[in-house]
Amino acid sequence: METDRPPRPKYPPLSPREESVGGQIVQAAYDVHRTLGPGLLEHIYEVCLAHELTKRGLKVTRQALAPITYDGIVFEEALRLDVVVEELVICELKVVERFLPVHTAQLLSQLRLTNRRLGYLLNFNVGSISEGVRRVIR
Repeated sequence: METDRPPRPKYPPLSPREESVGGQIVQAAYDVHRTLGPGLLEHIYEVCLAHELTKRGLKVTRQALAPITYDGIVFEEALRLDVVVEELVICELKVVERFLPVHTAQLLSQLRLTNRRLGYLLNFNVGSISEGVRRVIR
């Protein structure tokens, strides 16, 4: 079977901890969406998602600042990440009609620049949250 796609890079599997945290993020997103539904501001979903994850015993940082190095200079507050869970997984929250390629590119850049492997795009502006969860691995 021929394909026009370039071969995917070979990455080692995620750690059991990354997989566990990822599963808890998805469940927390389901719980928040089931309770609140669509149509609210991103900030509200961020606060509630962080609360749900904290209830599960996870360390959560909202609006985490992350440095990047550019032209040999470290810019300490260059990136602002919506939610970081257990210092392992980035959650990029959206309240949009649908995901766009730029949303995935944004999360992939965040993962690369922070040397993390797993992230989730979470769009809460959907009828069913299953349509609003996208797992991104680098």
